[in-house]
Amino acid sequence: MSGGGAAPDDETLALAHALFDAAREGNSALLGSYLAAGAPATLTTSSGDSLVMLAAYHGHAGTVRLILDHGGDANTPNDRGQTPLAGAVFKGYTDVARELLEAGADPDAGTPTARAAAQMFARTDILALLG
Repeated sequence: MSGGGAAPDDETLALAHALFDAAREGNSALLGSYLAAGAPATLTTSSGDSLVMLAAYHGHAGTVRLILDHGGDANTPNDRGQTPLAGAVFKGYTDVARELLEAGADPDAGTPTARAAAQMFARTDILALLG
C-alpha cells in the first residue's frame, strides 16, 4: 500500500485489503460506502495497482465509474507500467474501456499501450473506441 509516512497498523492494512478485494469483486456497495466516508480513491497495492486498475482488470465497469467519480485516476500505471485501460483491453472488457475513455484515459500511455494491446489481441471493437 503506498502513501508514504509511517507504516500502517494491522487494522489499516486489513481495511486496505478489504477495499482492494471490493474493487476486484466489483463490490460497489462496500467500496462506495468507504469512498463516501473519505477512503482515498487513489489507494494502490504494494505493486502499484490502483483501485481503478483492479476493478478494470476484473471487468467491473460500474465499480470503475464509482472509483473515478470519487477521484480515482484513469491513467495511473502500476509498477509494471500498465494502465487500467490496457488491462481492460487485454481482458476484452469493452464496457470498462468505454468508462475509462470517457474519464480521459490515454490510449497511448503505458507499456504496452492500450492501442498496442488492442492491435495485438485483435480487439476490433475496442480499437474502434480508441479512434
